[in-house]
Amino acid sequence: MEITHTIEDTREKIKQARTAGRKIGFVPTMGYLHRGHLSLVEEARKLADYQVMSIFVNRIQFNDPRDFDTYPRDLERDFAMARDAGVDLMFVPDDREMYRNPLTCVDMETLPEHLCGAARPGHFRGVFTVVSKLFNIVQPDCAVFGQKDIQQAVSIEKMTVDLNFPVRVVIAPTVREEDGLAMSSRNKRLSPEERSRATVIFRGLEAARGLISGGEKSAAVLLGMLREVIESGRPRAIDYTEMVDYETLQPADALGEKSVIAAAVFFGNTRLIDNMLILREGPGYRCVY
Repeated sequence: MEITHTIEDTREKIKQARTAGRKIGFVPTMGYLHRGHLSLVEEARKLADYQVMSIFVNRIQFNDPRDFDTYPRDLERDFAMARDAGVDLMFVPDDREMYRNPLTCVDMETLPEHLCGAARPGHFRGVFTVVSKLFNIVQPDCAVFGQKDIQQAVSIEKMTVDLNFPVRVVIAPTVREEDGLAMSSRNKRLSPEERSRATVIFRGLEAARGLISGGEKSAAVLLGMLREVIESGRPRAIDYTEMVDYETLQPADALGEKSVIAAAVFFGNTRLIDNMLILREGPGYRCVY
């Protein structure tokens, strides 16, 4: 695995790969890798034979400076994991390399208004800006994002179309711990007791899935069940529980053709997110989470 720190060197390495006839897969990350990140590399490998990963803790997407300061970092560990996963090129820029004279940002109407966007003003503008820059630098054939951050993934998918990036965006399934907790770099911040209680988010999604299997479509009923189960875990706070339409990410009163039930919950000072995608299939629904 080669490691680059500048845009110029990164473009040169990718140019060499393209000249050799390679297809470029891309997985952007903020580091502190876990099995979920590595599953994205596996997905990219299905579509491309030269894998690029970036590690950049993007300051401008953090609305709370303390969250940025405490975000876990361990580059040597990340390099070893990425190397074992078959990453060919690791791009690790610093703030100065990515934002030399920042005058331009990328933002989007409507899609970021709800879910995480409502609670984290400016967050998605930071995400869209850095992903646009990374797409321009790497110019991948495909880029893979995880379903756990579904609002981010869907919004980037739409942004890619709107801005005519020639990139295929793939949304890969959430990877979970054995007890159902969605893998996240933030899980490291949980105390053992908080970690145990945090599994109620997954159990709440499972309870909602059970109601859907029985024919329930009402957002009020499904979200009521989700919230009830989450509250049994005594979280510090529930940021939101919402049902939205997948295409518009706008709130929905009932299940449609493609819906998302999502939650953001605080255990201690750690904010965890999770979701379930609900697809209409024939007379019923299939849940992906």
